[in-house]
Amino acid sequence: MSSWAVVTGASGGLGEAYARELASRGANLVLVARRVDKMEVLATELSTTHGIETMILPCNLSDPAERAGLIEKLDALEVHTLVNNAGFGTMGALGELERTRIVNEVELNVVALTQLTHAVVPAMVAKGRGTIINVASLAAFQPMPQMATYAATKSYVLNFTSGLWGEMEGTGVRVVCICPGPTDTSFFDNAGNGEVMKQRRSPEQVVATTFQALRAGKPYVVDGMGNKVLSQLSRFVPTALLVRAAAWVGTH
Repeated sequence: MSSWAVVTGASGGLGEAYARELASRGANLVLVARRVDKMEVLATELSTTHGIETMILPCNLSDPAERAGLIEKLDALEVHTLVNNAGFGTMGALGELERTRIVNEVELNVVALTQLTHAVVPAMVAKGRGTIINVASLAAFQPMPQMATYAATKSYVLNFTSGLWGEMEGTGVRVVCICPGPTDTSFFDNAGNGEVMKQRRSPEQVVATTFQALRAGKPYVVDGMGNKVLSQLSRFVPTALLVRAAAWVGTH
């Protein structure tokens, strides 16, 4: 029976970059996202180039029913790697945002990630091997006005993954949380303002940082030296000042 690497949010951006890296390492891929057309193009290319098997599982991960169906399908597979990359942010004052979008943001960024991780961990532990990569954000380290929900969900991802890293010590299962800063993807366009934070790292740099951290056995890693420095500010700067600074940066 084939074993698989599962990548969520695989229709572009970081998800596509993770899929490409895993395919180059010979991993068979399960691609999960809503955009079937983009996944089909990627799957065909990677199968042809690397001689791997690919499987496309369309899913709106913010929908509990669709998520349950996906997990049922994953239960029938041998999963050696899970990349929880799917997620989105919303820019704007909380009271002015659509309620459904905020709920979906929490469902995708928090609930889906937790359920998918829970679905694969027991089998990985039983086999004594496996890899879980959870994508958080530099936003995990501080509150962010105008992106309050997003920052809170990514703080959860960071702490959840770090706790899981501790649970997995000695089991053979590797766990890491990657915290990118602004990255050259469609994230900001989807969030509502593609003109902010123009200095961005590439998806390939983020993926390289992730696998370096896995080899080093780290529970989490921040991508990029400048972002590493920024992530530590919350240890030394009063929260009120930090929040005001984040509000200014978010508009420039």
